[in-house]
Amino acid sequence: MLFSSNVFLFAYLPIVLLLYFISPRVLRNPVLLVVSLFFYGWGEPVYTLLMVATIIMDYIFGYWIHLRKAAGKSAKLVLALGVAANLLILGYFKYAGFIVTQLKLLPMFAELAVPEVSLPIGISFYVFQSMSYIIDVYRDDAPVQRNPLTLGTYVTLFPQLIAGPIVRYGDVAEQMEGRRESVSKFASGVVLFLVGLGKKVLLANPMGNLWMLLQEEPGTAAAWMGIVAYALQIYFDFSGYSDMARGLGRMLGFEFLENFNYPYISKTVTEFWRRWHMSLGIWFREYVYIPLGGNRKGKTRQILNLLAVWALTGLWHGASWNFVLWGLYYAVLLIVEKLFLLERLKKLPAAVGHVYTLLAVLLGWALFYFEDLGALGGFLTQLFVPAGGTVHGTNLMLAFAPMVLVSAFAATPMAKSFLEPRKDSGAVRWGSVALAAVLMALCVAALASQSYNPFIYFKF
Repeated sequence: MLFSSNVFLFAYLPIVLLLYFISPRVLRNPVLLVVSLFFYGWGEPVYTLLMVATIIMDYIFGYWIHLRKAAGKSAKLVLALGVAANLLILGYFKYAGFIVTQLKLLPMFAELAVPEVSLPIGISFYVFQSMSYIIDVYRDDAPVQRNPLTLGTYVTLFPQLIAGPIVRYGDVAEQMEGRRESVSKFASGVVLFLVGLGKKVLLANPMGNLWMLLQEEPGTAAAWMGIVAYALQIYFDFSGYSDMARGLGRMLGFEFLENFNYPYISKTVTEFWRRWHMSLGIWFREYVYIPLGGNRKGKTRQILNLLAVWALTGLWHGASWNFVLWGLYYAVLLIVEKLFLLERLKKLPAAVGHVYTLLAVLLGWALFYFEDLGALGGFLTQLFVPAGGTVHGTNLMLAFAPMVLVSAFAATPMAKSFLEPRKDSGAVRWGSVALAAVLMALCVAALASQSYNPFIYFKF
């Protein structure tokens, strides 16, 4: 079920909010668990059982770790078993076909049959969340959860179930039972949700449509405008979803960490990845990079750690070589920056850093999008070998140019910088209410006419 659908907006969400707020506080987590399972089962009824099995498994591992530690015994083996079990689930459903396909390239494995395993929606997100629970319990970063229904609510919570942000258990452990809802929090959640919906429906979808249309056009200008459109689409698509998730969470009394912080204003690739999909970056930093030694064991070890983390980051996005190359591409850029480029960029005008970063990111999005490496090579040739386009392509770019400029402006914090100091004024408060109403009307109208409305990160 899509947040940006009439079924969600006018049926599911009102019913959920009604059930939630008429329920006694002691029943609100069970209510959220049931409606979240229904939400997931709407699109993936078969794999709901897999999610429930994962929750039960990690509840057992978490409690087992707690008992071992309470008895003064080592829980490392139990933790290792728990992490391995989670990774096996993720690995089978996401990577089994890819691994067997690669093995078949070797003569000794040529007769292997490639398993036909469909990918459960959101499995990368909820497995990472569930795995964070047992790790946080092992580290004493969060208390063991004795109520399996509460743990189930954390893993299945519908606002962030399908495409994040990845909410670590330690960040919301207290909120699971100690949160408090309020009218002001609910109202701000509604505004945040509608801002995210506007990003998705009014900006991401048109940019995605432009990208699809320009892929059919020859010429260098069409290629560059196309990849810019894709960069804007994936940003507004994912950050819009994250805003909607945070807004829905806030309506229910939760506070989730921000997932995007205007990444396209970055002056370095390092800064870009501190602003883009921050919850995933934090997860890999806390659970992979730092346990591997981080930057505490010398430059050589740090470089190896970065290569490992970014190879895994690429694989997390999908079972395809382009994602592995995409991860390693960023690993190389980040390593080069850490070794010498950052200091040089600091001495140059800020515009140089902005141009360098945007160019690096746009090329990265090309690598991210094209799973066929031959198609990637053809697109890169179109980018860098000057060639003219068609009249149709030129007219198409001119027609979409105002929307591209509006989207580019919306990807900067200029509007926020103007409004933030004035947020307590009556004009801004009432203006935000009016904006929310206008966004709702525009989004409903757009949804009635749009045929292109996917969420990119659902497939991860």
